[in-house]
Amino acid sequence: MQQHELRQPAGATHKRKRVGRGNASGHGTYSTRGRKGQKARSGGGVRPGFEGGQLPLVRRMANKRGFRNPFRVDYEEVNVGMLALFTAGAAVNAETLAAARLVRTGKPVKVLGEGELTMALTVEAASFSKSAKAKIEAAGGSVRWLNGEPVEKPAEKKPNSVRVRNKAKAADAATKAAAKGAADAANKQAKTDTKEEAAAEA
Repeated sequence: MQQHELRQPAGATHKRKRVGRGNASGHGTYSTRGRKGQKARSGGGVRPGFEGGQLPLVRRMANKRGFRNPFRVDYEEVNVGMLALFTAGAAVNAETLAAARLVRTGKPVKVLGEGELTMALTVEAASFSKSAKAKIEAAGGSVRWLNGEPVEKPAEKKPNSVRVRNKAKAADAATKAAAKGAADAANKQAKTDTKEEAAAEA
């Protein structure tokens, strides 16, 4: 058989239904739409999944809510206390942790601070918590960041609240008023002294 000899099997194809071509065709008058109603109108009908106002199936099914950050990094977590399996002075990295069956997924490793460490180890991981880093270094060991130690961002200064600004303005006004009062008193005293001197000379 050649490619040009291929044919659809009998009954696989049907003629298109031509409606509105007279009652003799069997599909005239109402053109298979029935009588009246939303579906009989031009442009009528409902969207897929509409169930007449009943809660549709897609909303009745359970669904997960919320947002998942596409840039999130999932770590394989190892606590400091679990590193006691290694001997003092050993180099700990993802390969040695996998050999010790402390990690299994192949994800980046993050060392957390739960537990105690009494020996010096050189620990290499993608990330460290502050407490884990402090405990490893306190035991005489060192840490190595695979992607470089992250730079801590400087703490952002929050703008003063309205109440704090108002207090500052009030204190400033009080200081200015006190200075003005002291200057006025000095000027008044100077004028009084001048008058007394003039009277004494007369």
